[in-house]
Formats: sequence, structure tokens, C-alpha cells
Amino acid sequence: MISQDLTIQRPEASATRKHAPVFVLGCVRSGTTLLYHMLLSAGGVAVYRAESNAINLLEPRFGDLSVRRNKEKLMEAWLNSKLFRVSGLHAESIRAKVIAECKNGGDFLRIVMGEVARSQNVGRWADCTPEHLLYLPRIKETIPNALIVHIIRDGRDVALSTAKLGYVQRKWWDRAPTTMVSALYWDWMVRKGRADGAKLGDDYIEVRFEELVTDPQNTLAKVSSFIDHDLDYDRILKVGIGSVSEPNTSFKSGPGDNFNPVGRWKDGYTPEHLAMLEALVGDTLTELGYSLGTTDCALLNRPHLNWMRALYQMYFDSKLWLKAETPLGKLFVTRSLSWL
Repeated sequence: MISQDLTIQRPEASATRKHAPVFVLGCVRSGTTLLYHMLLSAGGVAVYRAESNAINLLEPRFGDLSVRRNKEKLMEAWLNSKLFRVSGLHAESIRAKVIAECKNGGDFLRIVMGEVARSQNVGRWADCTPEHLLYLPRIKETIPNALIVHIIRDGRDVALSTAKLGYVQRKWWDRAPTTMVSALYWDWMVRKGRADGAKLGDDYIEVRFEELVTDPQNTLAKVSSFIDHDLDYDRILKVGIGSVSEPNTSFKSGPGDNFNPVGRWKDGYTPEHLAMLEALVGDTLTELGYSLGTTDCALLNRPHLNWMRALYQMYFDSKLWLKAETPLGKLFVTRSLSWL
């Protein structure tokens, strides 16, 4: 089970910030992949083209990783998945190292990614599993020198994208458009990430997706200073790994269309649906500095929507607690890793 103690253990003096692992996290469809690929394109960071899912999926699924049998089951599944295939590691050597040294999900991630970095002769590694944002206490407990970059995107744009992909499912009693539960999930995840991140002091930073897209040089300079790593934009464009060259979007543009992922919500909702969404998550949007499109206060203050928001927040909280804090966690994750 995951400890809720947020007391941060300071890394040893030799583990400098320049070599500390970087976690690029955020609600799904918020730009985590883009920023992660920018880090990889900058050089000096292990190139690993997958989301590790170490803390949010592998640890709950395989249980106490100080138990040898659990580690053996983990490695059997992991070595037969894409997560291993993209690592470039030797199966038997990484299996032996994990079996000998791993005690928890953070250890597993550190061991695997440390070996990937060594095999590529680079000084650090990074992770971009979006749901790891919900596990900041566990990450800092098991990887004390981790640096957290929380990328935040306008929840109205996120909801359009996640609803299109079917990422968040409505409950049986909910007849509202799927964009509403998608927006509520964004709201819950961003709020939790910010609350936990605020306890991490200088090891946590927030970046806006919109600023990364419209002003990449200055935004990358902010991240560069935070992680103590050169993020030269010209080099990033030249290397162009993944989303840097080919945007990861759920909205396909036609030939000759200009790609613009910012402000899609302005054309993506009917006035009625926009008012409903802003009634549900408008407080968070406003807190983050996003202007609302709905000006009628009566539409933004509807009691039945307050109940809907409260029910979903309770559901999300309960599901995370069961998954992260109880043996029932394995029921909330798949046995097979073939889908990763």
C-alpha cells in the first residue's frame, strides 16, 4: 500500500539536479507526450518511446515487489510487452538486476530507466506516464530526487480530445454528453496534482500547454532552468523525435490545414454544452487563468450540476484509494500488458 507521508528524503550529494530523473506529467491529452519528446530531442536524456506505467499500473497489479515471486511475475509480463521491446535492453541481464534489487515500483522504474540511460551513454532519464500525476507522494517516496513537471492544458480542449477517444466513461445514471465527465476527470486530476505538487517545494513546476505551443523558446527556458538541462529549441526541431515532428492529435487536419491545438473549444461545443461544462469546472478554469465563454451567472450556478460534480469527484477519489491503498488495486488494472 502507498504511504501518504510526503516528507521528502533529500538525495545524496552526488545525485545532482543535472542528473535527476524528470517526470513530465499531466492529465491525458494535455501535452505530456509533446514536452517529453522535446526533452528527448534536446539530447542527454534516455530515449524511451513509451509510458512506463510503473507506479499506476505495474505496482498495483503485481503487489509487494520486495517479494521475489511478485517480481518474477512482473518480469514475465514486462519482458513480453512493448515496454521491454522499446528499451533496447538484454532480457536476462535486466531480469536479474530487477530480481536482485527491486523493492517497489519506484525501484523498478529507476533500475530499468537507469539501465536504458547507461546503454545510451546519457546522464539522465525521464518518464511521461500521465496518470503518475496521481501518485506524486509515491514517486517522491521511492525516487526522492525526482523532478516533477506538471503540464496543464485548458480543460475544455482536453475534454473534447478525451471524449473523442472514449478515455473516460460515464456512469450509468449520467445522461450528459461524454465531454462533461471528461472535463470533470480533468478537473479532479489537475486539482490533485497541484495539491500534491505544492508540497514538493522546488522539485515541482507547472507549465501551460498553450504557452509551450505558442511560445516554445521561453517555455522551454523555464523548464531548462528547473531541470538544469540545456533545451535548445533549434536542436529540438532539428532532431524532431515523435510529436515534435508529427503532432499527436485526435483531430485529423486536411491537406494544407494549419495545425492549431489551442482554443478548439470555441468551435467544439454548442452554447448549451459549453455552459454546462463551465458550470461543472469553471472554478478551476478561472483559477488557472482561463477566461470563460459563458457570462450568464444563472447558467454557471445550477445545483444539480454541483451534485453531479460531487458524485464524480467522490467516485474518482474512491477508485484511486482502492487502487493505490488496498489489495483490491489489482482488480482495477489489467493482467496483460499487451495493450501498452
